[in-house]
Amino acid sequence: MYIGTVRIDSQLALAPMAGVTDVAFRQICAELGAGYTCTELISSKALCHHDKKTFSLLQQFPGEHPAAVQIFGSDPACMAEAAQIALEHTGADIIDLNMGCPMGKIVNNGDGAALMKDPDKAGRIAEAVVRAVAVPVTAKFRRGWDMGSCNCVDFARTLEQAGVSAVTVHGRTRAQLYSGQADWNCIRAVKEAVSIPVIANGDIWKAEDAVRILQHTKADMAMIGRGCFGDPWLFQRAQAALEGRPVPPPPPLAQRCATAVRQFQLSAAAKGERVAVLEARRHYCWYLKGVPHSSYYKEQIVRMETLEDVYRVTKGIERDLT
Repeated sequence: MYIGTVRIDSQLALAPMAGVTDVAFRQICAELGAGYTCTELISSKALCHHDKKTFSLLQQFPGEHPAAVQIFGSDPACMAEAAQIALEHTGADIIDLNMGCPMGKIVNNGDGAALMKDPDKAGRIAEAVVRAVAVPVTAKFRRGWDMGSCNCVDFARTLEQAGVSAVTVHGRTRAQLYSGQADWNCIRAVKEAVSIPVIANGDIWKAEDAVRILQHTKADMAMIGRGCFGDPWLFQRAQAALEGRPVPPPPPLAQRCATAVRQFQLSAAAKGERVAVLEARRHYCWYLKGVPHSSYYKEQIVRMETLEDVYRVTKGIERDLT
């Protein structure tokens, strides 16, 4: 499929997720079958103010293509400038506009999913960014603000008219946050209403879900979010299911640990050991999800401070649990 002029040879995308999809995790997922990756959401205001910490979020791994940078904000001029800055620093293929983040600190400023309450402003933002950059612009949003305003179809039409090249729809309202069930019917309704590509997001927990969401919605791609926490092999299994091949089992624990350690090493190279290991605490616990008798090691994991701690805990896991 194509997003604008950008060719994507896959039906599987990694969702942008704050605090999760850093450069290291994106690289791991890409190696295991994610055909399209996107940074975590990045503040347009912070980019416009040249905030050093924010610029670190723009890092890309070698050969990260096709790839997108996701920015958020509600000021058209600032969003346009931030998009230009992001492209100058990354050479990304696509700029994605976050219009779906449900978290309070985002929506309370009128950003993220709050834009679903003001489609006209969302359209002005999209127009400004489309005019400002030479690469395709996409947008990610939700079913609506709440059950009383499920306006994703009209919202998608507004963005298409503004010039965006594709949209991603998460089948929950902002009010749902991440609870309840994603409504795939609304994604299908968006696909029927617009002529640009539609990416389906929400409740892809196992390989067969990727097949089902594409069949149900007729969307062009499936975007995997929380289902891949600690399980980047979900992309590998989903690709097998899409191709009608036998779905491989999850890898043995030793391989999971080796991949986790490599992720943390990549992260340390990108952002420094201390920050990387602090962030590794929850990632490593995700990698151990469902592993019998792992609680002892999870207690050690949440106290890790150095890569040496990571190696020591990993040796114990391999000795006692594999």
